[in-house]
Amino acid sequence: MLLPHDEFVFAELKREGADHALRLVFVTHEVLVTGQALRRIETAMQRMELSLLTKLPSSQRALIADGQPVILEIAVTEVESQPNRVENKS
Repeated sequence: MLLPHDEFVFAELKREGADHALRLVFVTHEVLVTGQALRRIETAMQRMELSLLTKLPSSQRALIADGQPVILEIAVTEVESQPNRVENKS
């Protein structure tokens, strides 16, 4: 799935021990990335330098050095559009 940088809104990183959850919010989609050491991915996204995210197969996890980002899961959901509301101030 291709999500343009100009539709990127913000990133939010949450840590629970060694596990991280990175939420990337775009105008039309939200991407939840779970894994380890995801700070570099958050920074690359905020600098608009990230071009590809992919889950690492479990058979290759032993090849990754400590402290390097490891993506265990990626979930993409479409953001429901909010209808424009006009408030009546009478």
